[in-house]
Amino acid sequence: MRYVARYLGCTGLLCLALAVTTACTRANRQATAENQPVSKAEDVDPPAQTETAPSPDPAPDDGLETVTLGAGCFWCVEAVYQRLEGVESVTPGYSGGTVENPTYKDVCTGTTGHAEVCQVTFRPEVISFEQLLDVFWKTHDPTTLNRQGADVGTQYRSAVFYHNEKQRALAEESKKKLDESGILSSPIVTELTPYKNFYKAEDYHQNYFRDNPNQGYCRAVIAPKVEKFQKVFGDRLKRE
Repeated sequence: MRYVARYLGCTGLLCLALAVTTACTRANRQATAENQPVSKAEDVDPPAQTETAPSPDPAPDDGLETVTLGAGCFWCVEAVYQRLEGVESVTPGYSGGTVENPTYKDVCTGTTGHAEVCQVTFRPEVISFEQLLDVFWKTHDPTTLNRQGADVGTQYRSAVFYHNEKQRALAEESKKKLDESGILSSPIVTELTPYKNFYKAEDYHQNYFRDNPNQGYCRAVIAPKVEKFQKVFGDRLKRE
């Protein structure tokens, strides 16, 4: 992970990268008897949820835009992007698969084709798509295929599901520039693919860190990661 620390520009960010790449795996070993399931790969039966149709691509409203990003565990991605100025909403869910109405347990099998993602709706006049990509590249490892740390499976793949041709072009340019910079020790394997569908994750996955701050996984993994993220991107954070 030395290349990640070098890219982020400070030794302390090595811990941030490690936290991101191992966050979901640690959850498998830190399950507790609290109110909500914590394990990512060996979850107990979640609360029942009525099946719903795929969420439609949000229509532009007052200049809002949407992108769908996969960078490992969606709890971690949500906790980061919710804090960025200009981001209006962050919704964990599943994209890129072929099975309709997948449940969390379905996706965890790695057989549905879906990735854990967050759908990020933002105001481009406040935070640009390029800035969102900057956060994306710097808060996970884009060089490991179908895994983040020891958390393995296609559902944890690095992915940008672009919603229009402008996003496609900018994502390709950003990826190429980073690949050619020599900052990373291995090629980027991030999937760049057109957005087709999005299924909102079960209710207990929404706002997970906000609603479960004292849960063991949140205290041990997400809280330190968020703290480090805030130090690096302090000029882009929402005002209290």
